[in-house]
Amino acid sequence: MSHIYDTHLSPNPANYSALSPISFVERSAEVFGDLPAVIHGQRRYTWRQTRDRAAQLAAALKAYGIGRGDTVSVMLPNTPEMVEAHYAVPALNAVLNTLNTRLDAALIAWQMNHCEAKVLITDSAFSDTVKEALHVLKTVHGRDLMVVDVHDTEFTGTGDSVGQVAYEAFIAAHAPLATLDGPADEWDAIAVSYTSGTTGDPKGVVTHHRGAYLNAVSNVATWTMPHFATYLWTLPMFHCNGWCFPWTVAMQAGTHVCLRQVEGEAILTAIRTHRVDHYCAAPIVHGQIYNAPDAWRAGIDWTVRGMVAGAAPPAAMIEGMAKIGFDITHVYGLTEVYGPASVAVKRDSWSQAPLSEQVTLNGRQGVRYVLQEGMTVMDPETMTECPADGETMGEIMFRGNIVMKGYLKNPAATDAAFKGGWFHTGDLAVMEADRYVKIKDRSKDIIISGGENISSIEVEDALYRHPSVQACAVVAKPDAKWGETPVAFVELKPASTASADELIAHCRTLLAAYKVPKDIRFEDIPKTSTGKIQKFQLRERAKA
Repeated sequence: MSHIYDTHLSPNPANYSALSPISFVERSAEVFGDLPAVIHGQRRYTWRQTRDRAAQLAAALKAYGIGRGDTVSVMLPNTPEMVEAHYAVPALNAVLNTLNTRLDAALIAWQMNHCEAKVLITDSAFSDTVKEALHVLKTVHGRDLMVVDVHDTEFTGTGDSVGQVAYEAFIAAHAPLATLDGPADEWDAIAVSYTSGTTGDPKGVVTHHRGAYLNAVSNVATWTMPHFATYLWTLPMFHCNGWCFPWTVAMQAGTHVCLRQVEGEAILTAIRTHRVDHYCAAPIVHGQIYNAPDAWRAGIDWTVRGMVAGAAPPAAMIEGMAKIGFDITHVYGLTEVYGPASVAVKRDSWSQAPLSEQVTLNGRQGVRYVLQEGMTVMDPETMTECPADGETMGEIMFRGNIVMKGYLKNPAATDAAFKGGWFHTGDLAVMEADRYVKIKDRSKDIIISGGENISSIEVEDALYRHPSVQACAVVAKPDAKWGETPVAFVELKPASTASADELIAHCRTLLAAYKVPKDIRFEDIPKTSTGKIQKFQLRERAKA
């Protein structure tokens, strides 16, 4: 039924536009065009130059026929070209597919075929893998595509050209588009990102312009991130589109400091050289910073703010960063919710608590992002909310605008993920009295020993409190008597020593007896390019 507020009050170009993070790029170029936008080795671009380079890339792709719903894949490290792709591809209402640079050729080919990529932009460093992937794509999947080579000035290795044209020539042949417009419908897809595929084929997570816009804004609100921040790319931009930070930095007219290789000394050198004040990373990357020699951190006498996610951070990491003066914000999320979608919001009263208690409070996954509509812990069978008692375990669930459209070409998985009107994360947690969520484990990582549930995260936290432990992971191994028992894989810090008996005795001071691992193995721990520990590989080792 219509009413007076429907009459002659329709949306029009003057009062409505679809939400898209591409608008942030146009605003920063218009208002702050003279300010620095990208630093990469000897290369420097202002916001006007960055906008124009992205608009040239968009023009080149458009001339090739790329438009709404077409997929452009990129195989790039954290370079200016990767930043430009995040602005150019969505501006055409095309879909950006950022490929994990550590994948093998067969999987890269599978993903590009699955999302029906029409163009690939690839860095010279990956030429061997890409060459093989293109062969697989053609011979196995029967698909050809346009390939653009990026020859980065900071790449010092060798790599062949595998494409039809070099990136700089590709964009130089076209004048910049007059505007980076974005979509007419904010529900249109902005990106497709693939999950790891450890239990079958990867799933293509399709996200939309509205969600990317709102999560970029939420990043600013969560971090109270100021205008003109200097942001270091320690997080791969291929991972959940860099947690939406390519667009967040554009929103605040900040400076992207690009970094091809992510390791402790390079990170701290970049922070010192460019006065970096913000960065994001998985716990293991933060560990490289607080375990670094003091000399590497010399001269960094301002507050550096880090965001941690990607895995539940050990208490030792949060404590270690606090001791060296880095201000860490703990966020939580998944690819399906655009990266981070909840945050352990720090209350003023927490600063009065002892450091150990602050570590516990900050180590929680927290509360929903300000622009996410719902986050709770529920029984996945009954779809009823668990009490906020810190004891009753359930599954973390989200709902709202910062949730994916669904899985590409996979309606069954999409329906299962959205069962009951909530997105099911698969993470097991409790809700504490203040309604902050605390993860206990992934459902597949809970160890059931003699009928008792053991949280692998709790055991790992205990191990990380030993001064010699640099990295650890705890998984279940089969046991004839107890069904399962915990086994710990440990990497020690350089020049540190510790025996299995010493670590077991250490754990006994912190854990109930049945939770203490009896088997400790000093082995390299497999990790993804974003620093996540690949527990599925360790479970196979434990079974063997």
